[in-house]
Amino acid sequence: MDLNADLGQAFGSWTMGGDAAMSQLVTSANVACGFHAGDPVTMLDTCRAAYELDVTVGAHLGYRDLAGFGMRALDVSFDELFGDVLYQLGALDGVAHAVGASVDYVKAHGALYDSLVHDAEQASAVVAAVSAYDPGLPILGFPGSELLKQAREAGLPVFAEAFPDRAYLADGSLVPRSEEGAVLFDADAVVERAVRLATKGEVVALDGTVVQVRPDSLRLSGGTPAAVEMAARVRAGLEAAGVELESFA
Repeated sequence: MDLNADLGQAFGSWTMGGDAAMSQLVTSANVACGFHAGDPVTMLDTCRAAYELDVTVGAHLGYRDLAGFGMRALDVSFDELFGDVLYQLGALDGVAHAVGASVDYVKAHGALYDSLVHDAEQASAVVAAVSAYDPGLPILGFPGSELLKQAREAGLPVFAEAFPDRAYLADGSLVPRSEEGAVLFDADAVVERAVRLATKGEVVALDGTVVQVRPDSLRLSGGTPAAVEMAARVRAGLEAAGVELESFA
């Protein structure tokens, strides 16, 4: 089972998250490419650390929205999103190459991630851009999403992720963060869900429905010291359950 987390989200003198600690816990790092977060120095530092720790680097693509941290949905055209994806891939790939690493998969961030679950046009722009850049580059995304559907049809390698610290609905979607109970903070419960996802490929929804997910990767939150501690608990719980941890890419 792969463990992924969002890293490299600092910008200039503004810092976010515990990258040094999270880099020790994950097998794949979603590295911000400068559009929703990140800057050249941060990208270099993050890719270098990942390379030294044998952590796989992924391009964490977002809308061009530094002020909103990529969390605001944007109505962008096919051509604009196509170009933005290529720009971000090229930027991170160049930085990674300079420190001996490489970009080995793609994952969307924030509002773009949410849009790509259902928005066929934006999904087609992302898939077209990734295919044009490297037709063998894997895409990590939400199970059943429009993005993974189109990527699979285009012949791109696709992998699904799950969120042990998020509440699920019976249809397999996540409870919106705006609703109470959307995020789980009980470490024991999160560890239990992570182990169940990794060993049985299932999660229990809010109404008690057992939802089949079968993820290739588990997403760990790492934006706060408490989140880092939670991630450490999850990794320890998975290892105790005999789950082999390795990157999907």
